[in-house]
Amino acid sequence: MSRAVGPVRVFIATSLDGFIAGPGDDLSWLPEGGGEDHGYDDFMAEIGAVLMGRTTYDVVLGMDGPWPFGETPVFIATSRPLDPAAPTVRAVAGEPEQMLAAVREVVAAGGIYVDGGVLIRQFLAAGLIDDLTVTIVPVILGAGTPLFAGLPERHRLTLTGSQSYGSGLVTLRYLPAP
Repeated sequence: MSRAVGPVRVFIATSLDGFIAGPGDDLSWLPEGGGEDHGYDDFMAEIGAVLMGRTTYDVVLGMDGPWPFGETPVFIATSRPLDPAAPTVRAVAGEPEQMLAAVREVVAAGGIYVDGGVLIRQFLAAGLIDDLTVTIVPVILGAGTPLFAGLPERHRLTLTGSQSYGSGLVTLRYLPAP
C-alpha cells in the first residue's frame, strides 16, 4: 500500500521555441546562476523525491560539480543497468503508474519532482502531473529535444502564476485543467 505523498510536480526550463536541450543534449544555453535561482530552491524544499528519465540522468552525470540533489532520493526511470552516482540513487521501471507507486512506497513526505522530457510527456499523458512550473529562457534554439511535442492528445492548462526576472527569464506555473 502506498503512503500519502505530496503532489507530482514538474519544474523545467525551455527555450522560447520549446526545447529543453539543444542538439546532442546541449545545455550550454541555460543561464549560469548569476544570483537568481528562479524559484528552484523553494521548489526543491518541498520535494521528497526526484523521478528522472535516464537521458536526463546521464546528462546530469556529465555536468561539473557535486551531485546536485544532496540526500533527496532520486529514482531513475530505466531498463538498462544503472551505476548510481550517489547512495540515494536507484533504478525504477514500468509504466508511469507503476513507477509512481514504487516511489511512493519509499518516500514518506514531500512532492515528487518528475524531470526529463520523455518522462514528463508520459506522466502528463497518464494524467499524473499535479502542477507544472515552466521557465522560458529567452533563446531560440531551432532544434533539439522538445518539451511537449509528441503528446498523444491536447492538454489544457490553467495558469496559476507567473514571474519575470531581470535576467529575461519568465516562470509560468500551471495546473492541468479539469
